[in-house]
Amino acid sequence: MEKLKRLAINDEGFIFDPETGNSYVVNQTGLFILKLLKEGKSEEEIIKALTEEFEVDEDTARRDFYDFLEHLRIFGILENKTA
Repeated sequence: MEKLKRLAINDEGFIFDPETGNSYVVNQTGLFILKLLKEGKSEEEIIKALTEEFEVDEDTARRDFYDFLEHLRIFGILENKTA
């Protein structure tokens, strides 16, 4: 979670990691998830918020959430543990 907290994120989905100098771009869903992760929301809170914000069913929200977490882990933004 420490890696996540150091990220600079703007409202257009541009993410900058000041420790590594890497930058990333995410879509609106990814941006929404990142903001909630930084706020310390639980997985279930984020999945519920996704269903409400994007009007998708819980299975779709859950799948999108876990797929996004896996991408964060691949890029070294999130440690290899559950959010």
